Amino acid sequence: MSKADKRNKFLAVFERIREELINHMKLEKMPEDAVTWFNESLLYNVPGGKLNRGISVVDTVAILLNRPLTDDEYSKAALLGWCIELLQAFFLVSDDMMDGSISRRGQPCWYRVHDVKGLGKVHNVAINDSFMLEGAIYHLLKTHFRRESYYVDLLELFQEVTYKTEMGQLVDLITAPEDNIDIRKYNLDKHTFIVRYKTAFYSFYLSVALAMRMCGVPDVYELNGKTIEPYKEADQILIPMGEFFQVQDDYLDYHGTEEEIGKIGTDIVDGKCSWCVCTALTYGTDAQKQFLYENYGKKGADQAVQEQAVKDMYNDEQGLNIPRRYEEYQKKAVAEINAMIDRVPEPDAHEVVKGDRLRRDAFRAFLSKITDRKA
Repeated sequence: MSKADKRNKFLAVFERIREELINHMKLEKMPEDAVTWFNESLLYNVPGGKLNRGISVVDTVAILLNRPLTDDEYSKAALLGWCIELLQAFFLVSDDMMDGSISRRGQPCWYRVHDVKGLGKVHNVAINDSFMLEGAIYHLLKTHFRRESYYVDLLELFQEVTYKTEMGQLVDLITAPEDNIDIRKYNLDKHTFIVRYKTAFYSFYLSVALAMRMCGVPDVYELNGKTIEPYKEADQILIPMGEFFQVQDDYLDYHGTEEEIGKIGTDIVDGKCSWCVCTALTYGTDAQKQFLYENYGKKGADQAVQEQAVKDMYNDEQGLNIPRRYEEYQKKAVAEINAMIDRVPEPDAHEVVKGDRLRRDAFRAFLSKITDRKA
């Protein structure tokens, strides 16, 4: 199946989920304008991204089972995938408000939409809209998985990962408060903590862990005389993979165009604790650091000039040369992740695959989706 066909099949499940959620609103006797608003929020915020997180649940289930999925298996795996996409939408809608972002996925951020089907502007209603996107996850899980033996495991995964992501968001926000940015507090260790908590758990670990639960992978099992803890194995690979992904994101925010990445990069003007500035502060001269103190995270009449000046310093091939440092980082990160994947204990080739054991291909498939990405 081509990538486009795989995406279209996955999107067809979203339509069923959207209809189900809207029908639930109607059963709750919600006013027609509220139903219309929620429907527009779902359409605007949920299906527009690359959908890697959601589709990865389906891919991982198929890899673990080592065969094509039945219709019921596909439906369940895709539904779990869309729950991750709902979680992503919840995070992005709220994050865009906190950051005062302008665009997302090539369109205005939801809170900046001026009119919703004649019902008025979104603005602060987006706060409640984000809560409803999150609430929809648990409604869907209860409706479709309550009778499954792994139902509580699914609930715990979503709740724990959401909490960890919010912890990362807190550290990010107080490290770089909009009204009092002090980049002297930035360093690569703090950046690693933020991205592991804010991005890696929900963007990487969650997809694979949900698939593992659906396939019946236990917390512990014996393999060739060794005790295997598969969720710890997955964590040790997928969290560094998520860190690598966010470093890519930080780099693309400064180096990519709006056409390439679907948004206007704002990390420099917003004073974000980005990998780029942390790298610059780590390896820059005293003069370069002073230049960053004076120009990074500055808003006002000269912000475009100051932003470009920071980019020029990043690009200086005789100086910081952030593009070269990023290429070196990427090669090293991919090599280290591949080495960890190669060490994952697998059943022997002759053993019957039941889906309840970890497989290296689950991690290889995820890594292949993000290596050398441009958006």
